[in-house]
This record gives sequence, C-alpha cells and structure tokens, in this order.
Amino acid sequence: MKAWVLIMVLGLGSASAMAQQNLDDAQNARYQVLIEELRCLVCQNQTIAESNAPLAKDLRDQVERQILAGRSDEQILAYMTERYGDFVRYRPPLDARTAALWGGPFVLVLLGLFVVWRQVIRNRRAQLADAADPQAVQRLLDEVKKT
Repeated sequence: MKAWVLIMVLGLGSASAMAQQNLDDAQNARYQVLIEELRCLVCQNQTIAESNAPLAKDLRDQVERQILAGRSDEQILAYMTERYGDFVRYRPPLDARTAALWGGPFVLVLLGLFVVWRQVIRNRRAQLADAADPQAVQRLLDEVKKT
C-alpha cells in the first residue's frame, strides 16, 4: 500500500515538474488550479492532476499550451467545457442543463424521506385500527380462551 502511494505521489510530482519547465511561477499557480478543476474523463472521480491516464496527460498539456498562449482561466475552462461537456468540470455551472445534476440529490433525499414518513403513518394507522376494532379484540380474547 505504501509503495502504491509513493508511486502516485511521484507520478503527480513528475506531471507538476513537466509543467514547471515551461511556465513561470504565476502561470504554474494558474496551471495547478486549473488541473484541479478539471475532471479526468476516463478515470472514476479523479482530477486530471491526480490521474495517470493518457487522456489526462493530454488535457494537462492542453491546459499548459493554452496558458502559454495567453488565454485566461475562464477562456480555458470554456474551451474545455465546449469540447468535452460540463462533465469535464468538477463544479459544473448551475444552469438549465445542469439543474438536475445540482438539484437531483436533494430531490431524491426528500423523496426518500417522504416515503419513510408515509410508511410510518400507515403503520401507526394500522396499529390504531387494530387496537380500536372491537371485533379484533374479541377474536384475540376467543383465541386466548381456546388455548
């Protein structure tokens, strides 16, 4: 396990070192922020900074080239979003297309709470109905007398 962590750290360090060869300090700071903001499209829930996938390396190189070309962070993120969709961003913007992405988990939690609440209410009503039913009470008494 420790060896795996060491390999991952060295891999991330080499990616950062490669970026530092062409970028000055301010550009490198922007680069680090941007690669942490972009998701690897082939990895499961990893940024392109964390991923060792070939596509992630290509995306890191693309970010570096765009920084060197003088593009702003917003332009770079807009380019990546236009090319790969909102999924490429770890925090996609809130708009009509991503409303379900942002609101979906809350709706599912509320729906789950509603289902649980309805089940509790039904169980209580059933218990009250059984307790208040004189015929049910009489049947129970009859069963007890028979045994």
